[in-house]
Amino acid sequence: MKNAKFILIIILTIPISGLSQSLKNLDYVSPFHNGYAAIKKDNQWAFINTKGAIVVDFRDDLVATSIENVNYPIFSEDRCLVIEVKNGISYFGYIDTSGKTVIEPQFLNATNFSKGEAIALKLFKETVGKNKALGKDVVYYKYFEVTIDTTGTVGNHLTQKGVNVVLDKSYLKKPPQITSKHISENLYAIKHKDKTWTIINYND
Repeated sequence: MKNAKFILIIILTIPISGLSQSLKNLDYVSPFHNGYAAIKKDNQWAFINTKGAIVVDFRDDLVATSIENVNYPIFSEDRCLVIEVKNGISYFGYIDTSGKTVIEPQFLNATNFSKGEAIALKLFKETVGKNKALGKDVVYYKYFEVTIDTTGTVGNHLTQKGVNVVLDKSYLKKPPQITSKHISENLYAIKHKDKTWTIINYND
């Protein structure tokens, strides 16, 4: 009798073959993109692979992309946008498919990667003098629209004239818009304030 009970305990503690772990009480499950699907729970997002295993755990810094009027994070070329708020200002960077930060949040806005490149708003700091009374440098900030590769290295400057920006949450309440777009392998279209466009070929 004791042997029978012992065997029954062993059977109950051994996982049943083919029984998979289920993810329950999810608020949203996205379609798969590049082999990964985003899942949402309690206002946080995670990623699963095609076997249903979580590869990036739930977190609140993943940036959603609008696809067919639905917003959810995606991996594009093994990179997903993340956001970090510093002193009320949003900065964008990227993680890889393991959840590791591979491009530190530093851009005022950024796009998903496509064909090895993304468009980002790169911030530049210029020191123009010194406030002798306060003993502090007088600085100005500008951002340029640039292309970056999957390591975060800047390639082309899509805008030649920087946009002045005040790094204060009272002035910069939301990320500035990106006005450039990649339209073919070497062609970029840049929209101007007067709503006209310029097409640039960076292969020439």
